[in-house]
Amino acid sequence: MTTFGVHTGLQNTTIDELRELWTRIENAGFGWISIWDHFYAADMTGGPVCHEAVAAHAALACHTSRVRVGSLVYCVGYRHPAVLANALCTIDHLSNGRADLGLGAGWSQMEYDAYGIPFPAAKVRLDMLEEAAECIRGLLHDESTTFKGEHFTLTDAKCEPKPVQANLPIWIGGGGEKRTLRIAAKWADAWNVPFIPPEEFARKRDVLHGHCEAIGRDPGEIHCAINVGLAWREEDLAPQFGAMANYVRPGVLMGSDEQVLDRIGQYVEAGADQVNIAVRAPVDPEGLERLASALHL
Repeated sequence: MTTFGVHTGLQNTTIDELRELWTRIENAGFGWISIWDHFYAADMTGGPVCHEAVAAHAALACHTSRVRVGSLVYCVGYRHPAVLANALCTIDHLSNGRADLGLGAGWSQMEYDAYGIPFPAAKVRLDMLEEAAECIRGLLHDESTTFKGEHFTLTDAKCEPKPVQANLPIWIGGGGEKRTLRIAAKWADAWNVPFIPPEEFARKRDVLHGHCEAIGRDPGEIHCAINVGLAWREEDLAPQFGAMANYVRPGVLMGSDEQVLDRIGQYVEAGADQVNIAVRAPVDPEGLERLASALHL
């Protein structure tokens, strides 16, 4: 059965507005709400108004009661994996076992440069992602973890208390076919990719499954999700996505109820176990409620 969620951007908004939005999303019947991990607006404008992810994730956990609370995705260049693992264990307790942990290699060089965080080549960032995923899986599940990599080192490291869930899901975000999807095949419980059309999603899912088969893993163990935008009218697109509007357009739901539902059906047929509506201010909560009604959530 397909899960429907909403991925809530933290830019150009207030905590009061986010709380009201999360309430309306949960009340509308969606099964998932997530936050992102940015320090600046994720629309290439350079706008600095953006809430921090771990704190917002904790607030989301405390403010909701039913939905799963996710993160798409924490940038491994911003926090040591042991710090992130401990934070997510606490968030899982705050939510009574509803937390998911998404990880990504990071891409917004603007943020790295502004804060003096080294922005290495893509290969290095992906190496960091793989090491972080291995470290975090050990910390979440094992009594102690020892790991020595090029970027991270753990020595008999413990993360207590453990999550409420026996298996707090680790998501890997991104569509890179040689490395990202291979990392997802090895370490992820779930995978997501944003703003690509259904046929491209199906192709990348097939690549992911190929990586799974190469390492002897059942592809069915990985929950596959697509993040899409929602713009009932053409003029609703640019205010949300700014300079990225044309980039995300192939993965934006548009048109009538019937057209939007048909497009969602194409993603489901392409293998999407979950469809997340990615929103950012100015958010249209009535539009989300209209979609929830159309989906009979």
